[in-house]
Amino acid sequence: MPVLTSKLFFLPLLALGVNAPALADSSDTVDRAALAAELAAQNGLSSEQILPLLSKAKYQQSIIDAITRPAEAKPWSAYRPIFMTEARIRDGRRFLAEHQQALAAVETETGVPAELIAAIIGVETNYGKITGSYRVLDALYTLGAHYPPRQTFFRSELAHVFVLANEEQLSLDEIKGSYAGAMGWGQFMPSSYRHYAKDGDGDGRRDLFGSLPDIFASVANYFVAHGWQSGQPVALPAQWPGEQAPPKSSGLKPEFTVAALRDAGVAWQGELSDEMPATVLTLDGKDGPEYWLTFDNFYVISRYNRSPLYSMAVLQLAQALADQGQLAQVP
Repeated sequence: MPVLTSKLFFLPLLALGVNAPALADSSDTVDRAALAAELAAQNGLSSEQILPLLSKAKYQQSIIDAITRPAEAKPWSAYRPIFMTEARIRDGRRFLAEHQQALAAVETETGVPAELIAAIIGVETNYGKITGSYRVLDALYTLGAHYPPRQTFFRSELAHVFVLANEEQLSLDEIKGSYAGAMGWGQFMPSSYRHYAKDGDGDGRRDLFGSLPDIFASVANYFVAHGWQSGQPVALPAQWPGEQAPPKSSGLKPEFTVAALRDAGVAWQGELSDEMPATVLTLDGKDGPEYWLTFDNFYVISRYNRSPLYSMAVLQLAQALADQGQLAQVP
């Protein structure tokens, strides 16, 4: 687990007059001083505060390799077995039982089901066992300076991480996360950490690395902030008899009503309000197309990760942990 320190990330370096070290990779020709000035203009710090740490960031080819082959590129039939394993379900039920009181308190306060919070942590880090082996600084620098397809996003996150380290007293020399720079048990990006993390244990800090009350409260808050509707459905298996593709929204945000989809020929089990927003999600199942009727709460899950495969994996794991079929029926 990443180690936290009590010192501000940039003060010791400046106080000691540490010069920027030489680049570790001679092929990395990024002008660190110019980048520090650019980041400072975004985040309100000075380039002198940023440059000493930024100069220590190392380009990692393995990060570029990883982001170009994400698991979400797999078909659903191959993606689902990664997360819906006996071990992950067993460990998740044990995790729910062990932290039942704390999770129940968060569910009562926010309306976000305890099993959904556990499922996010289960999918992201296998219940805190695998939180990432890359230095966050290296990951965000590599992608923000060397990955043009999403350079703007990761450069913004790089700007956020310097402010976050100052706000939460994190040592950027030490904290580790995913190849994309996501951190902690819930794998929050720096901007999400800053905007949605909560102090669940009341100690005045938001520790997503070592405080389970903070972690639970923060995951729930992320869903609440994105519009989670307590007691409302997430997704239902659907049937589509047509030969052509069923109607679907331009994205995961529902754009039809239940009544309109029923009139188009989509079928499902259960009673729903005719005016409820919904869309049809088609997945590549092991036995052919798999159809799902998804609702606003499914879209909320997708704000954590934009892939519909991710959202469905989280949903089905949550249902399996609850073992009650409350969130979705696993086919």
